[in-house]
Amino acid sequence: MKRLLASLAIPVIAVLAVGAWFTTRIPASPFDGQGKSSLSTTLERGEYVARLGDCVACHSTERGAPFSGGLAMGTPLGTIFTTNITPDKATGIGSYTLAQFDNAVRRGVGPDGRRLYPAMPYPSYARLSDDDVKALYDYFMNHVQPVQQANQASTIPWPMNMRWPLALWSAAFTDGRVYRPDPSRDASWNRGAYLVEGPGHCGSCHTPRGLAMQEEALDGSAKAYLSGALLDGWYAPSLRNDHNTGLGRWSEEDIVAYLKQGRNRHGVVFGSMMEAFNNSTQFMTDDDLQGIARYLKSLPGDPDRDGPPWQPDSATTQMLSSGAAPAMPGAATYLARCASCHGRDGMGRGAWIPPLAGATSLLAPDASSAINITLNGGGRVVAGGVSDAYRMPALRSQLSDGQIAELLTFLRGAWGNKAAAVTAAEVGTLRQHTNPASSEVIVLQMR
Repeated sequence: MKRLLASLAIPVIAVLAVGAWFTTRIPASPFDGQGKSSLSTTLERGEYVARLGDCVACHSTERGAPFSGGLAMGTPLGTIFTTNITPDKATGIGSYTLAQFDNAVRRGVGPDGRRLYPAMPYPSYARLSDDDVKALYDYFMNHVQPVQQANQASTIPWPMNMRWPLALWSAAFTDGRVYRPDPSRDASWNRGAYLVEGPGHCGSCHTPRGLAMQEEALDGSAKAYLSGALLDGWYAPSLRNDHNTGLGRWSEEDIVAYLKQGRNRHGVVFGSMMEAFNNSTQFMTDDDLQGIARYLKSLPGDPDRDGPPWQPDSATTQMLSSGAAPAMPGAATYLARCASCHGRDGMGRGAWIPPLAGATSLLAPDASSAINITLNGGGRVVAGGVSDAYRMPALRSQLSDGQIAELLTFLRGAWGNKAAAVTAAEVGTLRQHTNPASSEVIVLQMR
């Protein structure tokens, strides 16, 4: 027996040693051995890359200093808090070398080998070019104001808060590939693909996730990529050419306008996309926005998933305009609360108040976005430093769960919309897990 145990001990120890090495190893970086003296970039270049990555949105809070961390992010296991990425040497990243910064951004590994939660979108940031990583590093080290603010521990309980399994997660669900241009496509398309798949990390919100919370696809070669997903109380719609739930009815010019101005003839930014607009997309160059639009319009939709194309129907308009009290549940609430802005025809008011007829949020298979914005209202869209004049008001204190469910069920079946009904239980769940939209505007000066 002793001989058997002795013979098993060596391979067991070897396996444990290899496992310990694999889960705590520091990955190789192309910047190993390089220092700050190797950098050659400008403030404008570094700040622009930070805008592309929208770093400020996650690593800042409404009342906190830019990049000082502390933003709460809900996960199925508990709440995690974003970290301080200012160049403070005690509580931030001021002591990071370029290689350590690169490993954290593109591989999700801290200087001590500690794995980062994939709420940090390193599966997408892995596609960043070396030049953009260097520009980002220079920006954070030399142009961001250091802030001494300790990082906050997560509420994820032991043993689920152990980080070493994330090494296995990364090995299984990330590919670590820097973006390589497609030679069959032009420069604008390739730039757009790089921005969407890489620094823009659009898939983090718009791509469905698997049982291990991994994105089901990381680039446009897979049908699941950018096909729509539920995340943190919002349903991020498809960014593919799905007629009903995606960009099928949008032109490239519509996409550019939405990203540059925060609105177009189809809708106005809200929810997480409002934050991305306020702090990121409106600062992009016209050429970059055009590249994004060209790339997104190249992604085919899925008719089997999307269903028959939406067609406008005037029956709802006629019913609401007849003067008779509408018998349909939710219709009277719409006339009293919504019609003055969105119209009896559901077409909104120009570019300022979006249409509800054919709206993606009302045709989506998941009604979370429609419920969330009805409960909590829309945040303030800030374009060019100027706040918009119109906002969707919060109705959580004015309407019950049942009334909101009836209203949204009516809207999801009006003007040719054909989507599933909303239940009072669904509204109640989101009411408990969301707070009213803040009246403050998160548009942070990054320097």
